Amino acid sequence: MTSIDPIAATGLQSRSTVPATEQKKTLDSEVFLKLLVTQLSNQDPSSPMNTNEMIAQTTQLASMEQLTQLTTMTSESFALSMRHTAAVLMGREAQYTDADGVAQTGTVTAVSFAGPVPLVTIGGQSVPLDALSGLTLSS
Repeated sequence: MTSIDPIAATGLQSRSTVPATEQKKTLDSEVFLKLLVTQLSNQDPSSPMNTNEMIAQTTQLASMEQLTQLTTMTSESFALSMRHTAAVLMGREAQYTDADGVAQTGTVTAVSFAGPVPLVTIGGQSVPLDALSGLTLSS
C-alpha cells in the first residue's frame, strides 16, 4: 500500500498564503474523507486496502464525531445550568471577595448573560457567578 502524506492530502501547505490562525488545525470528518479518497485512488491495484482496516477507520471516525457531539452538548448543558443558577439568585444575599481582598455581601439585583460566565450585580458591582463564595435568603 502506498503511504500518503496527510498534509499534502488535505491541501494544507506550509507556504500557504492563508494565515496560520485560519488553517484547519484538527482532523475532522472532511479531512478523514479526503485522506481516505486519496489513499484509495493511489493504492496499488495488486495490493488493495484491507477491508478490515477501512471498517476500523470508519468506526474510529464515527466514534470521534460522536465524542465531539457529546462534548458540545455537555458544554451547552453546563452553560445553561450556569444561566439557570444565576437567574435563581435574584433577590438572594450573596457574598464574594472584591479585588482588594475584602469580603462583600449584598442582594443580587440583576443578572447578565452577555459573557461566557453569567454576571450577577451585587451593590452596583458586577461579579462573575463563579466568584461567589456564599448565599443566604434575604429577608
